[in-house]
Amino acid sequence: MHGRTLAILVTVGFSGVGVIGDYFLKLASQRADSLRSGAFYIGFAVYAATAFGWVFAMKHLQLATIGALYSVTIVLLLTMLGVVRFGESLNAPEILGLLMAVGALILLSRFG
Repeated sequence: MHGRTLAILVTVGFSGVGVIGDYFLKLASQRADSLRSGAFYIGFAVYAATAFGWVFAMKHLQLATIGALYSVTIVLLLTMLGVVRFGESLNAPEILGLLMAVGALILLSRFG
């Protein structure tokens, strides 16, 4: 596997890890003592752990590529988490926005 391909997979994978961190931060935000809750510390530790993956990815990809890939991946994963775990709903413009984000990622991967 080429370094670039592996870096793309690491970026997508660490986006997923970031969502796990976001999940715990969301749980912490629902508590009165948010910054002192166990969920906050778990979320914080998960985010800190992703730094190792980002350093690897940045050796093989341009920051703009990482930013675009991470942004679209995190938006899609967080949306799924919000809908599935927290019962949030999406309206038509939000669904259209998600489809446009996927389209942007496809265009970036083909021409970037």
